[in-house]
Amino acid sequence: MQRPDPASSAPVLPWAAEGGLPPLPDLAAHLAAASDRTRPEPIGGALALRRAAGDYWGRRGLHTAPDDVLAGPGAQPLLLALLATVGGDVLLTRPSAAWYAPLARLAGRPVYPVPAPAAGGGVPDPFALLETVRRVRAEGGDPRVLLLAVADDPTGTGAPPELLHEVCEAAEAAGLLVVSDETWRDTVHPAAGGPAREGAWPVAEGARPVPAAGRLSAPDATGGRDGPPGSGRPPAPGPGRPMPPAPWPAENVLVSPAEMVADRVVVLTDLAGALTPPSWPAAVARFPRTDHGAALRSDLLAALSAVRAELAAPVAAAALHALREPEPVRARVERSARAFGAVGAAAYDRLAALGVRSRPPCAGRHLYADLEELRGPLAERGIADSVDLERELTRRLGRPVPGGHRFGDTPDALRVRLSTLPLLGADDTQRLAALDTRQPLELAHVRGALDLLAAAFGELGWMG
Repeated sequence: MQRPDPASSAPVLPWAAEGGLPPLPDLAAHLAAASDRTRPEPIGGALALRRAAGDYWGRRGLHTAPDDVLAGPGAQPLLLALLATVGGDVLLTRPSAAWYAPLARLAGRPVYPVPAPAAGGGVPDPFALLETVRRVRAEGGDPRVLLLAVADDPTGTGAPPELLHEVCEAAEAAGLLVVSDETWRDTVHPAAGGPAREGAWPVAEGARPVPAAGRLSAPDATGGRDGPPGSGRPPAPGPGRPMPPAPWPAENVLVSPAEMVADRVVVLTDLAGALTPPSWPAAVARFPRTDHGAALRSDLLAALSAVRAELAAPVAAAALHALREPEPVRARVERSARAFGAVGAAAYDRLAALGVRSRPPCAGRHLYADLEELRGPLAERGIADSVDLERELTRRLGRPVPGGHRFGDTPDALRVRLSTLPLLGADDTQRLAALDTRQPLELAHVRGALDLLAAAFGELGWMG
């Protein structure tokens, strides 16, 4: 059986440490106006905040009452309390956000990785998921939670609706509670269109191509195209094992698992993904409108109360205003998605020209690069795994470039996660300028940042 991943001895670099865009003046004004409040916010969020969160989800097709919602000081405290409350073992997509597995372990929950399919990260291959559940239970484990992300942190990809449909069916058949991290859902880039691009992500071992939407059928006897399901091992390059390109998304459409299996899904949204700065921790969770959902929400509220995990009053005021999505907030979200989409696509193209593979980004602020094609030149420089690669690229770029081992990938896989935030500029002025133009790639500082990125990878692989 596939054993739980061991805890990493190296410190984790959370995505929030990257910083973010400067806050909107409108949001900053609401935060400042509440700075003199002395009464603590209610644990789980005040009624007005929970109602605003319900309306936020309602505008996205999820009817949500205030009593279905809890708010907390960031997604991490909410997820930690949730995993501690639910119990059992946790299933994660490989790769996944760097903070998922450490929180599960902090809650005392074993973690089992399931490979992602070629179409994108964030959700597991449904057949590998069922096989992993079977194996864990056969060895006496107790898998209860599937943690996924419809818009993925490390890879910057979104789950196709037909794939998500099959994953939800698999989770329902296995009796799993789905925790859907939708932090980056509002950051979907404008549709890229165009033909498939070269240099895209390889198919993970144990994963299958995305099938057409429909009912799940039993996996074949071999367990998939590239190896035993649930192994999570990336395929080694070589004869007979090509690395087919993944298509560039022609249309970026994300849906929530709560639209498919409403009674088995808890939705988690960190406002710092699209609405507020990371320095203002605020997140909301949506629970199923069932007896089990109500009981789970009650238990989670008790856990939050035990550690006084309430929102700071000024942050709650800003979060309330952001969740109501007035025009300035909507405009900022749209402009930032356009800017991150432009620099993400440009970085993808620059790296692909150097032989660096990645999944085409369609959401968020990250790009997950695979340097397997450059293993020979890297070995001559003493770079044999993602730990070495992280160290070297961090030195060359002058900012953290976390290796794939921090996201659940095996260290021997030559992968790193790149943040596209620095590509917009080195300070608030430059980043706002990139947001305020429809052609950010024409700005000198953006071109310079892309040139620096390409030069670091080019020199690393003895190219260019």
